[in-house]
Amino acid sequence: MNPIYAERTLNPAEKGAVSRRRVRTVKVNLAESPLSWLHARGRISDRQRAAGELLRRDYEAAGLGARVTMGWDPLPTNAKRGNSPGTLHPAEHQLAARQRFDGALANAGAGLADILWRVVCAGESVPHAEKMLGWPGRAGRLVLTLALDRVAHFYHVP
Repeated sequence: MNPIYAERTLNPAEKGAVSRRRVRTVKVNLAESPLSWLHARGRISDRQRAAGELLRRDYEAAGLGARVTMGWDPLPTNAKRGNSPGTLHPAEHQLAARQRFDGALANAGAGLADILWRVVCAGESVPHAEKMLGWPGRAGRLVLTLALDRVAHFYHVP
């Protein structure tokens, strides 16, 4: 496998659970991620990149991205949950991811959440995000690093 590609599990919560549903994975080009680009050039730390990846994981798990086609997910059934303690329904995993995502953005703060969402979740480059927010050039990376530090604190990244 090419080192710049990684397999991403779309539903990591079910990874350890025994399920009849197939676990879906997608290939992600890590070189295309603005966070990876900044990290590879030494502009953000390992801790900041890890926090950004956790935020993006929660964003994807919560299903907050825009849908571009019809949703073909199967309808929920009335099947009982597993009897093991701590087993959550997939919808509960999605809600938990949404709560973590909202908490991380709230912890970042209103002024910092804008660039954080644009770069980490929407995949925009820092110069493009600065332009769309009407900020002066080279201000975005500084604000992004502050936001990533706050998100790292929220996620307890060492």
